[in-house]
Amino acid sequence: MATEQPMGPTEEQLEILEYNFSKVNKHPDPTTLCLIAAEAGLSEEETLKWFKQRLAEWRKSEGLPSECGSVRD
Repeated sequence: MATEQPMGPTEEQLEILEYNFSKVNKHPDPTTLCLIAAEAGLSEEETLKWFKQRLAEWRKSEGLPSECGSVRD
């Protein structure tokens, strides 16, 4: 039997994540993160990891450093 490779989010899950990132909040608080994770059917850990990666990509595209200091977007 082949072992399953860890998969990234499905297209449907990505749509939910992208929607929340662009329309709701780039920095979700723990409660919001929990709700997004539940809606997408992902763990909070996976959701947080995705948001961190996506934020770094967004900051890079905006010409900002990938890690933010004290300034909030």
